[in-house]
Amino acid sequence: MTFLKVVMLKQNLLAALKVSLFVGTVLNLINQGPAIWDGASISWMHLFMNYLVPFCVSSYSAAKNQMALKGGKI
Repeated sequence: MTFLKVVMLKQNLLAALKVSLFVGTVLNLINQGPAIWDGASISWMHLFMNYLVPFCVSSYSAAKNQMALKGGKI
């Protein structure tokens, strides 16, 4: 099975989504908390990236571990 197919497995996508929602929310509260609470403008690019990066890291880690367990190479 190729790396991309392993990344796209439903279980990996759902796990990455859960990690992304939790970590992304924490990062947004840390990085843009005052702006959010005060009603000031926020950086939509940073908000998006705060969710995208944890999703990518989690997807990559899960796929890499599954490939390693099955003896596959990336």
